[in-house]
Amino acid sequence: MKTSLPKKVYLNGEIMDAGSAKVSVFDRGFLFGDGIYEVMAQINGHFLYKEAHLRRMADGLQKISIEFNPDVLATEIPKLLRASELLNKDCLLYIQITRGVAPRKHAFPTSTQPTFMMYATPNTFPGINTVQASVVTSEDFRWTRCDIKMISLLGNVMANEYAAQQNCYETVLIRNGMVTEASHSNVFFVKDRIVYTHPANRYILNGITRQIVLELCAGLNLEVREEAVKKDAMFKMDEAFLTGTTTQIASIKQLDHHFFYQGDGIGEITKKLQEAYREVKNEKKS
Repeated sequence: MKTSLPKKVYLNGEIMDAGSAKVSVFDRGFLFGDGIYEVMAQINGHFLYKEAHLRRMADGLQKISIEFNPDVLATEIPKLLRASELLNKDCLLYIQITRGVAPRKHAFPTSTQPTFMMYATPNTFPGINTVQASVVTSEDFRWTRCDIKMISLLGNVMANEYAAQQNCYETVLIRNGMVTEASHSNVFFVKDRIVYTHPANRYILNGITRQIVLELCAGLNLEVREEAVKKDAMFKMDEAFLTGTTTQIASIKQLDHHFFYQGDGIGEITKKLQEAYREVKNEKKS
């Protein structure tokens, strides 16, 4: 996916050219990665599952005790999109809220004003992600609060770089012999038409696309088991796929040295879910 810098940035109530946007070196987001972020996809003029994204953001802010009123987003997001010439156009919206500027001290400051930043970039979303991904596995060495969508993502960045170094699409993470998620997506497996994925607890981020897929499985009468898959068992699965806001639903063809398919191929259940997800995107569902 081609990425580019945004034209405009929203910062603390002002919209400015991206090159003019400045944040203090004493911002706790810069010093500690002390903040929350969210990414939403606008497709066909509407944000896909917008309310679910905003609920997750509010939940993350509450978990790390940053006071921020999300009601301002209703008026400020359209202003940013209009200034960015992306109103009603397909794009990705990035939102970041940090604890704000304070002298460097690990404990939370008693009173700070959060730093609120947003930007949008044009993005083309295929009807179906036709990628047949090769992925690798690695130890999940991150902390145990992966349910918080925090801006301090070094562990995920390192895991994703490990995949990039091997010309792979993703890194699937293993904690205590069990599959958790991937470096920037959730992971699903299919065996005997039963769909498996790690439960939404502290060891994974409960991805919005993950939640959509679970809804789609219910609509398709597919049995789902939210339970961790053992590392050895994942090579015996019939299908595997990744989910995420930009990934959508991507079939896994190769996992380490194991091939789910020879030549071109996407599993039956993965295909059904991809088709169902395409229909969801065409609905104006918030």
